[in-house]
Amino acid sequence: MQLDLNNLPSDTTLLHRLVRDIAETVQHRDSEIERLQSIIKQLQRAQYGRRSERLDAGQLALGLEDLGVDVAAVEADQGSATAVPRPPNPRPKRKPLPEHLPREDVVLHVDCESCGCCGGPLHAIGESVSEMLDWVPAQLRVVRITRPKYACRTCNKVVQAAAPERPIAGGLATTALLAHVLVSKYCDHTPLYRQSQIFARHGVDLCRSTLAGWVGGACWWLEALHERLCKNVFASGHLFADDTPVPVLDPGRGRTKTGRLWVYVREQRPWSGPEPPAAVYLFEPDRRAQRPVSHLTQFKGVLHVDGYAGFEHLTSNGDVVLAACWAHTRRKFYEIVEATGSPVAAEALRRIGELYAIDARVRGKSPAYRLAERRSFSKPIVEALHSWLEAHLPRLPATSTLAEAIRYALSRWEGLTRFLQDGRIE
Repeated sequence: MQLDLNNLPSDTTLLHRLVRDIAETVQHRDSEIERLQSIIKQLQRAQYGRRSERLDAGQLALGLEDLGVDVAAVEADQGSATAVPRPPNPRPKRKPLPEHLPREDVVLHVDCESCGCCGGPLHAIGESVSEMLDWVPAQLRVVRITRPKYACRTCNKVVQAAAPERPIAGGLATTALLAHVLVSKYCDHTPLYRQSQIFARHGVDLCRSTLAGWVGGACWWLEALHERLCKNVFASGHLFADDTPVPVLDPGRGRTKTGRLWVYVREQRPWSGPEPPAAVYLFEPDRRAQRPVSHLTQFKGVLHVDGYAGFEHLTSNGDVVLAACWAHTRRKFYEIVEATGSPVAAEALRRIGELYAIDARVRGKSPAYRLAERRSFSKPIVEALHSWLEAHLPRLPATSTLAEAIRYALSRWEGLTRFLQDGRIE
């Protein structure tokens, strides 16, 4: 809005309307500035904060490793040159080595059993024991399977033991070697071409295509286990659901595309449930609502979810009840406090923190006990928080980030308060 300050209207009504228009424009711009500042703060935390993905813990540890090596080399060089005795340290700097590791004893006796001073005989009065951590390098070996043949002299029938079934038909790899290749690839993030180079250093030529065939064959065997795990997990009455983006190779385009890894978790330890913890991962190329619907066709019960609207499709037949996540609600207020220092957002965090403290006190207890405690202590806090949020929402600019956070919480209030009806809900 541009104003000609030298030609303002003299009509009071027009001036009032002009002032209102200016105030509305300023309020809108202030809200937009606040929103953009919040986005900038989030990007700064993503790059420089604790949850940075630009420099992850592994990359930082790699840099610190190099620095530690250089420092140790300098200290060793100085120690060999000056040989200054260090003051005794009353506390050990390192943790003791784990007890489950095998021990190999190396006893160092003195060169002579008689005293070098007077020639008298020596007798044992004690010993000093220290430990060093050793590494036994992995080695490849060839398992030779011999099946003797036997023949009957009477009828000339030949008898021989059946050949054992191999995990990969016609393959050379034992189950132990397949497990090593899979763990190296998926847990240690060692690509197959690097594993091929490692095997070559052991004198065994295993090309990448051979290793890829082993991985594919092993995954075929694991599909049955995955299906069994899915059936077991989806038979539970309480699950947690979430998804995360993963980069996927896009052949022919020279780049990666974004897929989604969906996870469904069974966790009953907070309410002393009978089933052990378990997690099922399912890959999909996108985040469409039909993905969780297809995954959970056999599931009936309570599903703990975030604010993704696609989960709402699961409730159409009444078999699935959604419990909203307080952590996602809290995070929105936390980001506002970090970005703007809003006292209203800080107060919301304090009230949610009271709910967290009550739940921490009843974690591991029976569902009945948890429900009774929540209805006695958590319910008044939740009701007061709801009234407090509704009272503050009209006072805020509609487009502000704080108003968005409050609307996010109020629109999911039924799911957020589900834990007051079932002691098994987190």
